[in-house]
Amino acid sequence: MCINYIPTTRAVLVEYFGVDDPGYDWKEEVWQDYQAPILIQRDGRRLALIASYGMVPKRKVQPGIKHYTTMNARAETVGEKPTYRRAWLQGHLCLVPMTGFFEPCYESGKAERWRISMTDGMPFAVAGIWRAWQEEQGYTFSFSQLTINADTHPLLRRMHKPGDEKRSLVIVPPDDYDAWLGCRDPELARTYLVQPLIEQLTGVPKPLVFQG
Repeated sequence: MCINYIPTTRAVLVEYFGVDDPGYDWKEEVWQDYQAPILIQRDGRRLALIASYGMVPKRKVQPGIKHYTTMNARAETVGEKPTYRRAWLQGHLCLVPMTGFFEPCYESGKAERWRISMTDGMPFAVAGIWRAWQEEQGYTFSFSQLTINADTHPLLRRMHKPGDEKRSLVIVPPDDYDAWLGCRDPELARTYLVQPLIEQLTGVPKPLVFQG
């Protein structure tokens, strides 16, 4: 599963994905609880929201309750798990725009961070779900990315620990962006949770660089 990724720039968000500038700067890499743009559909138009990565932000976890990571929702159980069920059944679908995401490869015998991106270097969008949180002054938003089994994927089956199930984010083809965002039928939405762009993904080692 993906725990961090590279969002697009504001310029790419506007020019490539066709939304208004949300007027917010985000980090070059996104991790749990970081703010980043997602795309939703409102009144038939794409809209960019700034949302927290992880369906349940740490600040929303009640004292004494164990915090589980909610950055990724399994497609097989998204309609059953309490954390995701309401958003899924209500059709709160989103796209997460990015230029790459990171996965660990263990082929060397230890975890090596790899960047996964499109072979042509173009930005892409991952299927996700989102929810709103009512605050004292308006709303904030959060999201999770949807994942599917990748045991047979030529690249992503090489990621994660030996013996672990292989998982993949769901990359939505550009022609399906608006259909996915506008879908309100959970069963129809499931038909989009496939990996049609198998041959268009590439991966390279990309060590994490700590800056002091």
